[in-house]
Amino acid sequence: MVSDAGVLPALAVQPAPAVAAAPVWDRFARWPRGQARFALLALLLVVLAAALVPIEAGKPVATAGFVENVSGASNKAYDRPRDEDLALYDRVIARIRHGENYYDFIAAEHRKAHYPVTPGFAVRLPTLAYLDAWLGLPGQIACAVLLLVAVIGAWWRRLREEPGGAERLPMALALLFVGASLGLNRYYFVLHELWAGMLLALSFGLHRPGKRWLASLLVAALALAIREHSLPFVLLMAAMALWRRDWKEGAAWSGLALVFLIALKIHLGIIAAQVLPTDRASDSWLALRGLSGSLSTVVLSSNLRFLPHWLAGPMVMLAVAGWAGWRSSAGVFATFLFLGYGIAFGIAGRPDNFYWGAMIAPTLFMGLAFAPQAVRSLARASFPSPK
Repeated sequence: MVSDAGVLPALAVQPAPAVAAAPVWDRFARWPRGQARFALLALLLVVLAAALVPIEAGKPVATAGFVENVSGASNKAYDRPRDEDLALYDRVIARIRHGENYYDFIAAEHRKAHYPVTPGFAVRLPTLAYLDAWLGLPGQIACAVLLLVAVIGAWWRRLREEPGGAERLPMALALLFVGASLGLNRYYFVLHELWAGMLLALSFGLHRPGKRWLASLLVAALALAIREHSLPFVLLMAAMALWRRDWKEGAAWSGLALVFLIALKIHLGIIAAQVLPTDRASDSWLALRGLSGSLSTVVLSSNLRFLPHWLAGPMVMLAVAGWAGWRSSAGVFATFLFLGYGIAFGIAGRPDNFYWGAMIAPTLFMGLAFAPQAVRSLARASFPSPK
């Protein structure tokens, strides 16, 4: 007969059933009760706040049918006058096609449209204008379709390789399509954030920490050349590589950021030399709109704009929570990435800059595939069942 003294020590080291059954990729399942309760309360509060704060309306988004977007066919039900900023980019592309140099006329075009020339950040980098002029509309449509396929393919492979990703593969890819399909909207093919955001989604999907990162870096370099708002993505890649003590990768991402900053300085110098005393300065981008501004930027630049704000806002928060609960290299990077951009959108960006959210919208909503598990694990860790 075995004594109680021999049984009790063995039972004492056994983990709770819920913890033992939790998958290794479930970050919140093993959290201490106090920490889990604090996180669960914080999540409930931000979800509630997201349902209550207003989504500030920006310019309406043209939304043709899938066939019209892919084929470029005209549909009178969706045609509308061109937005002023998009019309400006149209004229820029047309002048490049006629052989003119971007920097010879861009300041004059800004003045003609009553747009600021100073600071130089108000004038876009020329990369996308030259690409659009070279591709034409048929080429742009083909590139948009190929880019969407590449993004889905890259994430199909990465999800299968990451712990827990294969289990959520169908739902995650469906949510990825919801986020990335906005890249097929031909009305916005001249918009820099549309292409840069899709390229960052591809770069993220191609990246393998410490293994394969060159293709990811090259794709991110193109995104950076199109829109300087890609820089936080590149800097985070560098920071996380250096944190892993992967000096070679960290140096590569840091070098990319340095080369871009030199190119940006040249761009700003060229624009500054063309500023006239009569040119008005741009309105401040330091809007300090807080949670409402952050959610408005993401919601209005994504397919969540079709939902009522009391539903769209919480979905953004739950998507971030899902990424945070996914214990993987992708989950860690995405959590820092989306929190960082979200905070930045709450500090900087006027209501008419809502399209900045397209920088992160393609991949953000994939986190919803992991959100139910994250919420359940936080609840179970906060209120464990009696042993």
